[in-house]
Order: sequence, then C-alpha cells, then structure tokens
Amino acid sequence: MQSKIKKIRFIDLFAGAGGLSEGFIRQGFEPVAHVEMDGAACNTLRTRTAYHYLKEINRFDIYIDYLKGNIKRSNLYSLLPDKLNKSVINYAICKENNQMIFDRIDEINAGGKIDLIIGGPPCQAYSLIGRAADKNKMKDDGRNFLYVQYGEFIKKYQPDYFVFENVIGLYSAKDKEGNRYLDKLIDLYREIGYETEYTTLNASDFGVLQQRRRVILIGKKGTQKGFYPEFVKQPKHVTVDEVFKGLPKLKAGEGRMGLTPYLSGEASEYLLEKKIMNDLDFTTLHVARPQNEQDKEIYRIAIKKWMDKGERLNYNDLEDRLQTHKNRHSFVDRFKVVAPNLNASQTVVAHIAKDGHYYIHPDIEQNRSLSVREASRLQSFPDDFYFEGESEKPSRTSAFKQIGNAVPVVLAEEIAIKMKILCQKK
Repeated sequence: MQSKIKKIRFIDLFAGAGGLSEGFIRQGFEPVAHVEMDGAACNTLRTRTAYHYLKEINRFDIYIDYLKGNIKRSNLYSLLPDKLNKSVINYAICKENNQMIFDRIDEINAGGKIDLIIGGPPCQAYSLIGRAADKNKMKDDGRNFLYVQYGEFIKKYQPDYFVFENVIGLYSAKDKEGNRYLDKLIDLYREIGYETEYTTLNASDFGVLQQRRRVILIGKKGTQKGFYPEFVKQPKHVTVDEVFKGLPKLKAGEGRMGLTPYLSGEASEYLLEKKIMNDLDFTTLHVARPQNEQDKEIYRIAIKKWMDKGERLNYNDLEDRLQTHKNRHSFVDRFKVVAPNLNASQTVVAHIAKDGHYYIHPDIEQNRSLSVREASRLQSFPDDFYFEGESEKPSRTSAFKQIGNAVPVVLAEEIAIKMKILCQKK
C-alpha cells in the first residue's frame, strides 16, 4: 500500500478573503489557521473552508445548495468539524492579541509542525498613494510595524520558510529617522534566524488580466542565501474582455447577490484554464452598483473616447457642469474604462468599494461600473468563491473591499508552485 504524501502545512496571517491561501490550497498545501481582523472576511474564509471540506467528503451538493440560497450560512458552518471552525481566527494581529492567537493555533495544531507562514500585512502605510495623501507620510501609522508582529509568529512557530507579500511602496517607505522599513524587516528576521530575499512580481506576467505589482519576500530558516526561486513570465495572448464572458449584461443598479445563470455557449478557454469558470452553470454576486445620471453621462464620454480613439478621459476635459470635484490637479484619470482590448486592466484596489469610477465597464449600452463578480474575475477568483458580509445578508461594499485587498489567486498559485519545490527539497 502506497503511503500518503505528507501535506505542507501553513498559517495564513492577515489573511483577508483568502486569495493567497486559495492558491496554496490548490497546490496541495494544508491550512492550519487563517488569522484576520475583518469580520466579513472571516466569514468569507469560513465559507471557503466549508467549500473545501464538503468537496473532500463528496458532499459538494450542500455547498451548491448554499450558493442557491437553500440553506442558511449558520447551517453551512454547523457542518464543519470544530477544528475547522476554529481555524478561522477573528483577531487583529498585535502585541495585545498575539498570545490569544497562539493559544488558538496551538489548540488546533496539537503540536504539529508548521512548515510555512504566509501573509501580507495591510499595505496602506507603505503605499505610495497613502503616503502622498497623509501629511506625515504615514510615518506615525502603526501599520508600519506589523512586520514586527509577523516576526513574532516566525519566532514562535519556526517554519522552514515564510512568504511575505506587500506593495512596491515597501521599497521606499522610511521611518522618522530615514531608515527603510524593508532593511529593518530583513535585519529583524535575520536576528530571529532567517535570511530574506525578494523580488517584484506583476500578476499580469502570470495569467492574471490585471496590472498588479507586488513585492514578494521569501524567508528561509538558517543562513543560506541565493535560494529565491526563478519565476518565468508567461506570454500574454489573452485580452481583458475574457472577464466578461458568460455573464449576463446589466444596467447600473441591476443584478443580484444570489444565483445568476451563465449565458449559454459563452464558456471561455481562458476562464476554464485558470479555474475561474468551473463545472457549475451559474455564479453569484453579479451585481452592479447604481449610478446617478451625471456619472452615467461621464461614463458614456469615457467609454466612447476609449472605444473610438483608444484615449483616456482627462477629468479637466469635461464640461464645467460635469466637473464637481474641487481637486483638478491630481487623479485626472479618476474616470477610467476597463479596456477590453488590452492584456491587463488597471490595478483593482479597495477603493472600488467606495465608487466604481476607475472601473467602468467598456460596453456603452450597459453604462455602469464593474459588477462584484467581474472585479472578482480580474483578481482571478473562481466563480464559486463567495464573498460574505458581517451578517447573513451579503454586502456589495464589503465584497468589493475584500476583492480589492486580495492577492490574485492565479498569482498565489504560481508562488505556491515554487514554494512546494523549496519545501520538498528540505
């Protein structure tokens, strides 16, 4: 009898909706715990945990019933073993909470080996946009020091490797004394017993239809250097219009959070290859936010300008009656079409939860911003991935926020492929 292959076990810190984790699970890694402070994101993590569990025990029909609205979320969660329910830990990672988080992980883990820690602390304090908008350049923001808390988990669990994801602003973010946080991070982790190496990856180089550059740091226990894997860029032969395939057309304010049947005959080779479309004949969360008449007029101008001339709308070129924003000098591209004929869209960020002006659907007949599901597809989440709200009632705003903050699943899987090779070499 062939022995069962030992799974590589990991903890996901600052887990968000679980985009990074999803990529690792696809490659056979086993999550021990997800730690996340946002309650809605924790519900999303629990729902996805139920998805994986029910698939494993051949009761996927129950998950389908949930997506169809036939059973309540509380009933879905009641089917999970206690260990899996407890594996989603709804605490902020900070000095005051760390021991409680450790205790929960230790209860779940029962002394097992943690092979890997993954995660990306909230990036607002390092982001170039965040620093530009803050009078103190975010130097007083406590999120600058979450790498220290991440280090506490490395110190406690002594994994063979860790993966730390963040925005490219990490390269230039400095403390009040002018020291780069990146250098401080590397020094701290070296003190704990790890060498750290890094590079910048763009999700669009690995099959994600979105420009999304991120710093991916990998740490290895010990003093060895030169272990960072080589990532080979993939050819770009698919355009952004793939994300709209199979989804019904919507006007602004239309759609539903629940079941939406696919359009027949519009299965996409790309969507199937990247596991975005699946065996189901429906999806969820294909809902568009309402827009006022002025915004829709601006959207028509922006769409026509791009589709007819391949030009972006400059806010200052609008008629005075349409220019209601006082700031006329920065963010002049605040109304931006998601170009269907390019290989990658603009970066999807959490601001999409506040308005959709930067993510205008290219179809002038629909004349709206992206639906939740379309934004999710740009982040390469599968169509059966359900983004929860705090309560049983789903929240469009919360879903957009979780999507904007996530790591694209397809990029996460590329990282997981490389990490599996490193972990198995050990």
